[in-house]
Amino acid sequence: MLFRSIFSIALMTLLLADGASAAAPSCGGDKPCDVSDGDYRIEIPKDGDARGVYVFFHGWKGSAELQMQQRPLIDATLAHHLAFVAVDGLKGNWSFPDGREGRDEKTFIGHVLDDLHSRFGFTPRNTIIGGFSIGASMAWYTACQQGQKASAMVTFSGVFWDPLPAAEDCVSEIPSVVHFHGTADETFPLSGRAIGTQYHQGDTFKSFAVLRTAGRCDVEHTKKVEIDDLSCDDVPSCLHGDSVLCIHKEGHVARSADLDAGLTAVGFPR
Repeated sequence: MLFRSIFSIALMTLLLADGASAAAPSCGGDKPCDVSDGDYRIEIPKDGDARGVYVFFHGWKGSAELQMQQRPLIDATLAHHLAFVAVDGLKGNWSFPDGREGRDEKTFIGHVLDDLHSRFGFTPRNTIIGGFSIGASMAWYTACQQGQKASAMVTFSGVFWDPLPAAEDCVSEIPSVVHFHGTADETFPLSGRAIGTQYHQGDTFKSFAVLRTAGRCDVEHTKKVEIDDLSCDDVPSCLHGDSVLCIHKEGHVARSADLDAGLTAVGFPR
């Protein structure tokens, strides 16, 4: 189910405590956490009550360092007793799906998620992935390629790129999804757009169809749910959670209020 009980959250807390590394973390705050092919930055709630982690992929020309200055998103995350992680793209970009920018992102992100487990004790059961714009696309490819490493995904203004992956190319362990997208988005429109002559952003509805097919969602019983005062399409009974699309009237944005509501919806209340 999309909405988990308080008991489930308490269980996640115990799992985190059981899985945490005995060694003190050697990074955090202004100090990046290095993995073999890149790095990420992390901020833990000040009271130390980290019941999970939100792993965020920044937009184009961003960086982990710049992302950590976006306090509304970070503060919204910390309020849910979650650590905030900003993963560092390669020269401000992401090299999906085929390493065209020079890095195998699937392997790199796998290293980040493994490091979050070994260094801080976060497990797939209390890991949420997310991102904005092309960073949201990176989260979508992660859900497709290694969705078993997260319990949920909350993303903004970005989906797959053409050619879309086939459903059979994705794992069946697609995490719960809440995605926010604006009808006035001209940077990454709902229907996608061409970027030069070589690349083309994917269609939001077709991208959802890929994940919903891979996750064996019950599309015939789509229902309406309200998230952050938005009427959202909720496809239930997927193998690992619901698949929700929330469309607002704004442009290319990642709103902290939406993140707040999205994190609650996937089972991490304040």
